[in-house]
Amino acid sequence: MRETPEELNELQALLDASLARSTAHLRSVVTGQTLTAKQLTEILDGMCTLALSTVTAKGEPRISGVDGHFLHGKWYFGTARGAAKARHLAARPAASVAHMRGGDLGVFTHGTVEILNPEGAEPAAEWPELLAYFKGFYGEDAFEWDAEVVYYRLRPHWMTVVATGTANLTG
Repeated sequence: MRETPEELNELQALLDASLARSTAHLRSVVTGQTLTAKQLTEILDGMCTLALSTVTAKGEPRISGVDGHFLHGKWYFGTARGAAKARHLAARPAASVAHMRGGDLGVFTHGTVEILNPEGAEPAAEWPELLAYFKGFYGEDAFEWDAEVVYYRLRPHWMTVVATGTANLTG
């Protein structure tokens, strides 16, 4: 768990506010079967496969898989700079991700992406710390980090968690 107490408080506030403004149906499914921010950050350790939804220029939805990392209460993920999803996100930064572990866990997030290492521009202030984390996870020489991959942070405006089998969940 890499979250500060402030980040945990922000994440908990987001989870609570998202559930409060959800439909009655979703609240009936989630109530009593959710996790606290602290529990969620303990479970979402390491790489989590995400289903990422983007939108084409024609307004058509597209879904693809990405390696997601839940750090500081937000999702981080990368892709090849030339990937279709990279073009979609550059033009339309709204995105949704879902991480599911069978019927035991579902984490659903909507938000806006920020590019952490834009090509030919100054990277985000946190990029050196995040790059060290990614290199530690994937290996120093896994990619030509400046040229091949683009990384994003999903700034969530809505997130909910359904956890029906917490005994089966491990970090």
